[in-house]
Amino acid sequence: MLDLWYKNTIIYCLDIETYQDSNGDGIGDFIGLTQRIDYLAGLGITCIWLMPFYPSPNKDNGYDVMDYYSVDPRLGSLGDFVEFTRRAEERGIRIIVDLVVNHTSDQHPWFQAAIANKDSKYWNYYLWSKQKPEDIKEGMMFPGFQETTWTYRPEVEAYYAHRFYDHQADLNITNPEVRAEIQKIMGFWLALGVSGFRIDAAPFLIELRQADNLLEQVEDPFIYINELRNFLSWRRGDAILLAEANEPVEELPNYFGGGDRMQMLFNFWGNQHLFLALAQEKADPLIQAFNQLPPVPPTGQWANFIRNHDELSLDKLSSDQQNEIAAALAPDKERMWIFDRGIRRRFAPLVDGDPQRLRLVYSLLLTLPGTPVINFGEELGMGDNLSLEERDPARTPMQWSNAPNGGFSTASAEQLVLPVISEGSYRYEQLNVSSQRRNPESLLNWMERAIRLRKECPEFGWGAWQILETDRPSVFAHCCKWEGNVVIAVHNFAKTDCKVTLSLPPSILNGNSTRQLTDLFEDYSDETTISSSHAIHLKGYGYRWYRVDD
Repeated sequence: MLDLWYKNTIIYCLDIETYQDSNGDGIGDFIGLTQRIDYLAGLGITCIWLMPFYPSPNKDNGYDVMDYYSVDPRLGSLGDFVEFTRRAEERGIRIIVDLVVNHTSDQHPWFQAAIANKDSKYWNYYLWSKQKPEDIKEGMMFPGFQETTWTYRPEVEAYYAHRFYDHQADLNITNPEVRAEIQKIMGFWLALGVSGFRIDAAPFLIELRQADNLLEQVEDPFIYINELRNFLSWRRGDAILLAEANEPVEELPNYFGGGDRMQMLFNFWGNQHLFLALAQEKADPLIQAFNQLPPVPPTGQWANFIRNHDELSLDKLSSDQQNEIAAALAPDKERMWIFDRGIRRRFAPLVDGDPQRLRLVYSLLLTLPGTPVINFGEELGMGDNLSLEERDPARTPMQWSNAPNGGFSTASAEQLVLPVISEGSYRYEQLNVSSQRRNPESLLNWMERAIRLRKECPEFGWGAWQILETDRPSVFAHCCKWEGNVVIAVHNFAKTDCKVTLSLPPSILNGNSTRQLTDLFEDYSDETTISSSHAIHLKGYGYRWYRVDD
C-alpha cells in the first residue's frame, strides 16, 4: 500500500544559515536548528523543507552548489545533519531537501575540470556553443541583475549556457552520465534519512537548449522526470518529488503525468490569483484559478503557499492585474518590486500587519485543497528590510526573543549573515517567539491552534473538493469530502461584515434533514440544521471552518 503521508502534512521551509546560530559566528547551523526542533514539533510541523546547505560560494543563497555530497562547513558537518534528522524523526518530523541539479556553481570541480580539459568527460556535463548563440539575450531569469544566458570562456573558446546567473552553469541533462550522477546524489541523501526532494526550477532541469554537445535527441523531455521518479520509488517507496514549476496552467499536467512523475507541485497559479483576490477584496479570481487547475492523479497533490524565500512572482497575471496588486499592497514599485514580475516583501507588511487579515489568509492556506507550506517566520508575521539587495529583504534571520540579534546569534551585528530587523513595528524587540508565546492572542498561538485543527481535518488534504456558490462576491466557500466526512471553509475577502447564503449541494445534505454545521474554531449560535440555502454571518476578513455532523 502506498504511503501518501504528504497529503496531510504541514511543510515548514527554512534556511539553516538564518534560523539559529549555535557557535556565535553569526551564521545559523545544524546544531542550532537541532536545538529548535522542539519548537517546530510544538508548532505542529510534520515536514521540514531545508533550503540548500551544500558547500557553495554562496553567491545565490546556496543555490550555486559546488559539492552535492557534503554540508557547507559554515553550517556544520554530515554528522550534525544526521543527528538533526534523527532528532526530527523522533518527533515524527520528516525532512525534504532542495535538489539543485539544473545547474552547478562555476566553482564546482566538474566545471573546473571541463574548462581545464575539453577532452575530459566533464566537458559534456555542461552545454557549450562555439558560435555566439542567437538567443544569448533571451529568457533571462533575473532581468536587471543578469545580462545574458550564455557566457564566453576564452580559455576554451566557447560559450556555456546559464539560464540563471553567469556563475551557475547549466548541466547537460541529455548526458546519461549527468543523469546517473543526479541519481547518486538522490541515493546519498535518501540513505541519510530524507523523505524526498524539492526540485529547484524543474522546467529548466529538462529544458533542451540548442548546444553543440547535446548527446540525445528526445521528443518529450519529461522522460527525464520519469527516470528520476522511477529511481526514487525503487530506492525508497515513500519518498516524494515536490516541483517548483511556475508554468502556464495548461502545462502543469505534464509534471504529474499519470502519477508516475512529480507527486507534488507548488500551486503558483492559485498563489498569484489569491493575491489578486486580496487586492480586489473579491473571491472571483481565486474561484476562477482553482476551477482552471487540472485534476491531479490519485497520488498527486498541490502544495499551497502564501510567500516563499524568493520574490512573490506575479508573472502569470496581466499588467493591469499586477498594477492592481501593486496599488493595493506594494505601491512603491521602485523599492518593493524586482525582476519586473514580482514583490520582494514578506507577507505581513503587504497587509500592514493587520491581525485579522493575516488570520484570514493563513486560515485559507490551511484549508485550501492540498498541502500547506509555511515559510519560516510566517507564524510570527515577520517583516522585512527593504534596504537589503535583491531578494534578501524577505530572508532576514528568525526572531526568537528580545535579546541582541533577536536571539538568533551572540555574534556582533556586523558578523551576522544578514542583519536582523531592528527598526519599525516588525523589529525583533517587539515581534519575536518569546513575546508571542506569552500572548494568548498572538499570531503564533493562533497558528499553533489552526495547524492542530488542520491536522484533525484530513479532508482538506485528501478529499474531493468543490467550490460552493454564495450570494456575496467577497466570499470564497468550498467543501472537501473524504470517506463520508465533509468539511466546509468560508472566507470573506472584504473588510466589511456580511451575511452570506451558501448553496449546499445534495451530496452534503445527503437526504438527511437533521445534518448540522459544527463550527470548529468558534462557538457561534446562529447555525442550526443546514438546508440547501444556508445563511451564516461573517466578520470583515472573517473565516469559518465547519464539519458537517448528523
